[in-house]
Amino acid sequence: MLNRRSALLGLSASAVAPPFAFASTPLQLEWDDLIPPGVPYSEIIGEGEVDEVNDLWNPIYDANAVKLNETLDGALIRMPGYMIPLELSADGVTHFLLVPYVGACLHVPPPPANQLVYVETEQPWPSDQLWEAVWVTGIMRTQLQSTGLGQTGYALNAQQMEVFAW
Repeated sequence: MLNRRSALLGLSASAVAPPFAFASTPLQLEWDDLIPPGVPYSEIIGEGEVDEVNDLWNPIYDANAVKLNETLDGALIRMPGYMIPLELSADGVTHFLLVPYVGACLHVPPPPANQLVYVETEQPWPSDQLWEAVWVTGIMRTQLQSTGLGQTGYALNAQQMEVFAW
């Protein structure tokens, strides 16, 4: 039986959390969904810095690069992408960047921050499947942070991962 205190606690919790945080079916995202509605894709406006030791180029983007889709904060999402490992052990990868295309951040300039997702997973992804496209499901956070490969706009705690099937 539902008592008054339980009902009030449930109502107050639902007022704080986004409605989709309780959804059992993840919101399936495309990369364009990470850019807020009405904001154009960011453009490179400056030469940036060249890291000759790591063979990286860090361009300077316009202000649109760090505009994030705040409606995704706290959402249970599912999205495809490619992984750029940040931490690799004998068990596999537990920290990586999810990027929209193969080689992003490695052979070409990194995408803008609102097109990079920092992912952590407790279940390591096998190191023999690093170049496979993957589906990642978990709770999305809007969170600007810097990594050695570029600035990310989102963080994702992966609850499930699987190979992307074409």
